[in-house]
Amino acid sequence: PIFIADLRPEPERLHLERSPESVFLFTADDLRAICQDNLAANRKNALKLENLLREQAAAVLEWRQKHTPSRIEGIIGRSASLQRILDVLPRIAATDITVLLEGESGTGKEVIARAIHRLSKRAHSPFVVVNAGAIPETLLESELFGHVRGAFTGAHAEKKGLFEEATGGTLFLDEIGEMSPALQVKLLRALQEREIRRVGGNRVRKIDVRLIAATNRDLQRLVREGRFRQDLYYRLNVMRLRIPPLRERPEDIPVLADHFLRKANQKLGKHVREISPQAMALLLRYRWPGNVRELENAIEHAVVLAVGHSILPEDLPQEIRTSATPAETTAAPEHWPTLEEVERQHIVQTLEAFGWNLALVTKKLGISRATLWRKMKAYGLQPPVSNSRGNGGPGQ
Repeated sequence: PIFIADLRPEPERLHLERSPESVFLFTADDLRAICQDNLAANRKNALKLENLLREQAAAVLEWRQKHTPSRIEGIIGRSASLQRILDVLPRIAATDITVLLEGESGTGKEVIARAIHRLSKRAHSPFVVVNAGAIPETLLESELFGHVRGAFTGAHAEKKGLFEEATGGTLFLDEIGEMSPALQVKLLRALQEREIRRVGGNRVRKIDVRLIAATNRDLQRLVREGRFRQDLYYRLNVMRLRIPPLRERPEDIPVLADHFLRKANQKLGKHVREISPQAMALLLRYRWPGNVRELENAIEHAVVLAVGHSILPEDLPQEIRTSATPAETTAAPEHWPTLEEVERQHIVQTLEAFGWNLALVTKKLGISRATLWRKMKAYGLQPPVSNSRGNGGPGQ
């Protein structure tokens, strides 16, 4: 084909030897009309694409607002390590995948497990908890799988196990590392075949249960030592989450302490308004071997003893008052921090924990904006450049 564009104001008629079917003549008006048609089509397509993008963005925003970490009930903290866990919880909850939670005692493994259950499609079905380390081995099998009448001495009636009790919901099996090898085999079969047999019975019962397991032990080391089945470990380790200990996320201590203060006030009928800077400094320095559970107990202890509107250092448990960390109880007196050093560290940690938002920091510290600026000046503390705007000075 031959394409000819004649852009003269008055195009002439062409006389060609070739067949008219193979020659295409375009005048300026023709090209203008084609461009207008293309522009209109492109605008129409762009509008469709824009509407599609708006719908997709709205859907993502709605999902994000619904599942934002700050809205996951029962989980409190602003540390990056905790936020990474909270970011993936909705995606984990959306499936029926088996989850293995690893972490020290008191880190909140059951709280995480309950959050996964609440966010899942099983939320309206039972959430059943069993602690494998708290039940004797001879009874644990019956607790998990149930038993028939006469299966053993004392089995006077048939009984459902917790797998059946959790039908349609979630079974949270805590301290799974304490299970005996024999029970590990039966648990593996239940997970693989999705079926169980009650103790002493022959009938196979299908189960519809999601399993979330937890341990404060190193299962990989137990596997190497031959005390935990490798095939069961691989079955559980499809999705593993490590819950960091409290000492690895000190920025969560102020917000957790504030939450437990309100909770203790409600429980005990008291009206303690705040934690003094000196008491907070001790909380921030302590190593928390009992993690979040120990912190909650410490705050409740302090609320009971508090005589005013503030928790003071003397209201805290003795182990927190008398040692910076459990490992430093033998520190030489000359290395003990001064009150100024403790106050400076507490101000720095509070500033960092609340992103140098001076309005929040003054509220948490219980001091005025002018006092905060005076102390920052005395201790040589300057806001980061990115945070210097919008925080305001003493007079703002």
